[in-house]
This record gives sequence, structure tokens and C-alpha cells, in this order.
Amino acid sequence: MTDRRSAVPQARWQRLADVAAFAKRRLTGQYEVDQFGFDPDFNASVMMPGALALYRNWFRVQTRGLDNIPDSGAALVVANHSGVLPLDAIMLQAGIFAEHPAGRNLRLLGADLVYSLPVLGALARRSGHTRADPEQAQRLLAAGELVGTFPEGFKGIGKPFAERYRLQRFGRGGFARTALQAGAPIIPCAIVGAEEIYPMIGNAELLARLLRLPYFPVTPLFPWLGPLGAIPLPSQWVIEFCAPVSTCAHRDDEPSDGMVAELADQVRDVIQDKLDQLVAERGPAFG
Repeated sequence: MTDRRSAVPQARWQRLADVAAFAKRRLTGQYEVDQFGFDPDFNASVMMPGALALYRNWFRVQTRGLDNIPDSGAALVVANHSGVLPLDAIMLQAGIFAEHPAGRNLRLLGADLVYSLPVLGALARRSGHTRADPEQAQRLLAAGELVGTFPEGFKGIGKPFAERYRLQRFGRGGFARTALQAGAPIIPCAIVGAEEIYPMIGNAELLARLLRLPYFPVTPLFPWLGPLGAIPLPSQWVIEFCAPVSTCAHRDDEPSDGMVAELADQVRDVIQDKLDQLVAERGPAFG
């Protein structure tokens, strides 16, 4: 039986060794950055440890349906979006990285706002995120990557708490068009838990306009408690990947608007049904 007291110092020494090895790789240039700015070594060594601490210890995420994600090759993960700040995107990426048998990197498509901020934009690119642009998405899928997108966009993460777990409009179905053009399967994904981390009870529209933000959230704790109010509440999360929706038989460089709309609605319905099921199954968010 391992002595827990001896395991703690060993873990600390291992962390120090990992930090030293990472520093050596950076100094000697023993790492690669792809054409999109993704730095797998930086992501695995710097970004994922912090994300996984939230994933495992704060939100206690249960991830299901990982066998619906292929071990290799192109696929498009389509998920609901919520929570004021896009922590659901980070938890989705962390869960696939840590728990999928192939340890795949999810290449997330992000809003233009992220890439207009120098520090945040650079971190996003190094973490494997890319601007949400159809051409970029096509290039990633053509390279056999696992790509993630949130069709609700700001309408999802900025919706009032009263509308929690009700999917917003999926834009014009751009994700469906991209998948049809690439012939890549769509993997619907339902995320329960993010709605409660910052219950949005109001939107300070004047501040949002002044700061050029899509919304300025007012929650029971923010902005009243200042920085403390920005700490996410420790809700219980469930992430479930549903059965893939194949697009191979309908692959088309120029899919019709009707085909795109039908596929987008199909995926949306799958996610909404799964959300309803998971919310009922989970019960209280903080139980």
C-alpha cells in the first residue's frame, strides 16, 4: 500500500521535473506550432493542467459518450453554449484531451472578439482555437482534425438565467454547410452545468455599449462583490456526446439551403432532447 505522505513529495518533484522539461524544450526550440498557431506542447503543459483542475475538482464533470468521437480523422462536435463566459468550451476541450482514449485535441472555433484582444487571442491560438470562419473550419477538417463549434454564439452564453437550457437559434446553419462540404460526421453534444456558474439576471446594456461588448452580465454576485463575484459557482456538470450524424452520403460542395436547414434542425433537436434528459437526471445543480 502506497504511503500517502510519501506520495505528496513525489508528486511535487514530478511537477518540478515537468516544469524543467517544458522550460528546456522552449529554450532549445524542441516544439512545433502548426499553420493555425496551435502549440500542442504549450497546450498540454500550460493550459490543460489548469483547465483540468476546474474540470475535476471544481465542476466535477462527468463526461459520457466518448466512444462517439473517432480516434482519428475529421469530425465536427456541435454543442450548446451558455454560462456568460465560455468556460463550457474549455471544459469540453479538457474532457476530450484527458478522457478520450486517443487524447485528441479539440480545435475550437471562436468569436472574432476573442482574437481582437492581443493576449487572449494569442493564448487561444496556442491552445488550438481558431477564428470561427468557414474557410478555416474547412481547412481543419481537411487536415483530419476534430473541430468544435457552438452555433448559438453570444446568444447562448449571454441569455438570461430564466431561459437556461433552452437552445437559442443556430444562426444560419453554417456548421451544417461546413460538414456537408467536408463530408465530416457531426457529433451533437449536450453540456449541462454551465448555465448555473454565473446566473445572469440582467444585462447592463449601457456598459456593454461603452465597452463594445455583446452584453455586460449582472448576476447575484457580480459586479456587487467585485473580483470575488467573478468566481464561477461550483455547479455539477454533465457532458454527453451523442451518436454521430453522418454526412458522407450527402457530401456536396454546394449544398442547398434546404439541405443545410434540415441538417441543422436535426442536430439542434438532438441536443435539445439530450439537454432535457440530462437536466432531469442531474437534479439540483449544487446537490
